[in-house]
Amino acid sequence: MLMLRLTIQCTVLETETVFKTARPNSLDLPTRSLVREKTEVTAALEEVQEDEIMATTKEFRTVGKEMVDYICDYMDTIEKRPPLSQVSPGYLQKLIPKEAPKKPELWEDIKTDIERVIMPGVTHWQSPHFHAYFPTANSFPAILGDMLSGAISCVGFSWIASPACTELETIVMDWLGKMIKLPETFLAGDDGLGGGVIQGTASESTVVALLAAKMRMIRKQQEIDPDLDQFDILPKLVAYTSDQCHSSVERAALIASVRMRTLQTDDRHALRGDVLLEAMKEDRARGLIPTFVCVTLGTTNSLAFDRLSEIGPVCKDGDVWLHIDAAYAGAAFICPEYRSLLNGVEYASSFNFNPHKFMRVNFDMSAMWVKDKRDIVGAFHVDPVYLQHEHQGQVTDYRHWQIPLGRRFRSLKLWFVLRMFGVEKLQEHIRYQVKLAREFKALVMSDSRFTIEAEVILGLVCFRLKGSNQRNRELLERINKSGKIHMIGTELKGRYILRFAVCSAETESRHVMYAWKVIKSTTNELLSEVNGIKNELLLNGENGSEEACISP
Repeated sequence: MLMLRLTIQCTVLETETVFKTARPNSLDLPTRSLVREKTEVTAALEEVQEDEIMATTKEFRTVGKEMVDYICDYMDTIEKRPPLSQVSPGYLQKLIPKEAPKKPELWEDIKTDIERVIMPGVTHWQSPHFHAYFPTANSFPAILGDMLSGAISCVGFSWIASPACTELETIVMDWLGKMIKLPETFLAGDDGLGGGVIQGTASESTVVALLAAKMRMIRKQQEIDPDLDQFDILPKLVAYTSDQCHSSVERAALIASVRMRTLQTDDRHALRGDVLLEAMKEDRARGLIPTFVCVTLGTTNSLAFDRLSEIGPVCKDGDVWLHIDAAYAGAAFICPEYRSLLNGVEYASSFNFNPHKFMRVNFDMSAMWVKDKRDIVGAFHVDPVYLQHEHQGQVTDYRHWQIPLGRRFRSLKLWFVLRMFGVEKLQEHIRYQVKLAREFKALVMSDSRFTIEAEVILGLVCFRLKGSNQRNRELLERINKSGKIHMIGTELKGRYILRFAVCSAETESRHVMYAWKVIKSTTNELLSEVNGIKNELLLNGENGSEEACISP
């Protein structure tokens, strides 16, 4: 755009010079052509100037303020929107052209399309009526950090690529580690072997940990028998997790080409140490090599906590890499009353939780720590000449701690959140969300038609309507179709249950009460219909429902 503009301007100036220094009747044919071109070229210049959108900081200031206003209005009114998008698949194809525009479009038109095109297809995770999955956190300090990161737009794969990007990450990860009282061995400090790194998601952290564990075990086996090739060793490696693990753990095993054994949990949905020990004994007897264990502290299904204090010694005795996935629950460990849930972390080789779930930092922000960074660097170290720099060996190059090469300046938003909230305000936020979950639990327990299906430890309540799995599925479907609140279901030991998660930082007691009223009224409607059908069948002399009728 700039080169085109300069070329047009030069042509216009040359044409004007000829026109002003010559008499009209004395112009030869080529010069007359130049004069005729003046009008056409000037028009082209004006068109280019009109097409330039946000070419200056002045224009960006104006548009940026409009976007900030829109974001504030969106957050102020979000609870008035249906939390779950009501559109059908493919809705956007009808609203957006098949091809990109050839010329710049006006900001005003784009801004209009945010509401017309985008918002109907948004599921509003920040709505106080959103109770599905787990929280994806947000806050204005985090948004500010993302704004600055986007403006700087560095690619911090190595220290020299942007020293502040690397060093701030190391520092704030130590801050965060100290907040949850991780052992010193996990911290970078001045020259420690441990350290933290920001990954995109807990899924990435699990993959990185498993790949590092795999390479560590291969090297160990080759030290025992130098004639072994890694492809002789790989088929013998075994990883372990529970039947309640997140799906990403199983995917990590697929990516790493390591067989994964899923072990049965107890009646509280937790993996026990004796079950793991027995599985390892069986595998060693078959000539296999236990390599990796993923423990979950706060499962997605029911927020169950594997018995870390039992599993840790088993891994230590067998020299097996122990990885802790505390994606949601980990943020709660900044509160002293929940820190005991992390007891046994000293046995782990790596630990991960997501500040973007429970700690006011927006997506993506997954915090991972390792005891010995050499295991991670050794697994991912590739060092072409074009990435080398004079400070190598003296500084951290985070490209060796992750799967991709490039990385964003994500530590900025964590830094902003930790400074603008402080530890105490973050603790208050977590405690308040737990309080709201307990309020919802009390409401469920006040209605004899429902049962609580798992211990309520933090911000998740698992419950179900007495009766069949199909009845609970239908209840959830009706609740979500109402557009008033949004929840999801899951299965525990073959029983279909409903999950109520306190997600939004804007959720208050009134929203919890509103959600319960929606659930209760929907249940009344469902059971009234069921009872009506059953009564009609009885009047016609037919057999009724296979399960007892529950009074609405």
